Amino acid sequence: MDTVLLDMDGTLLDLHFDNYFWLTHLPQRYAEFHGLALPDAQHELGQLIASHEGTLQWYCLDYWSDLVRMDIPALKREIQHKIQTRPHAETFLRFLKDMRKKVILATNSHRKGLALKLEVTKIDRWLDLVVSSHDYRYPKEAQEFWRCLAQAENIDPSRTLFIDDNVTVLRTAQTFGLRYLVCINQPDSQKPAQRSGEFIDVIDFDELIPSQAVHSPESP
Repeated sequence: MDTVLLDMDGTLLDLHFDNYFWLTHLPQRYAEFHGLALPDAQHELGQLIASHEGTLQWYCLDYWSDLVRMDIPALKREIQHKIQTRPHAETFLRFLKDMRKKVILATNSHRKGLALKLEVTKIDRWLDLVVSSHDYRYPKEAQEFWRCLAQAENIDPSRTLFIDDNVTVLRTAQTFGLRYLVCINQPDSQKPAQRSGEFIDVIDFDELIPSQAVHSPESP
């Protein structure tokens, strides 16, 4: 195994931030800004979200800013205190670095949202490369994303580990030929774990690393 590909939201970072933003914070601010009752705002946003799910636009903060006529990156900063790494994520990243693996963050996150999360968590200090699907203009749900990534970074799918919380994305990666696939079962710390039943299922990264690495301090 030469390369480790890691998702960000729900994998390295707690998905609670994103769920809270889209399901609670944005509807509240959208209702205030547009003079709507909260249930009406939730209904409108729910329909918009459902109609774009899985597309590159679904992940594009510029697109959403235009769509709702609000500054989405600025609204995310209002609750940036909720951005958190998942348990043992940094220990796992340091473990990979010690093992001299090539570690790539492969995320659907828009570059503006990505910048905020890296600013808060500083997880990029452990990474060799950060790739956003917007760089290739295809979401990770598309085969084209994986072809672009493999070609650009000279990745051998048979010698690559990919960890994500999105089963649809994992299936796409599997179809492309990635050999080692791990599914995070509790991406949102405020919700119960749910096994995929298709891939290697884990809740925390401590299941993937030696016990002595789990208990060592998470610092450079």
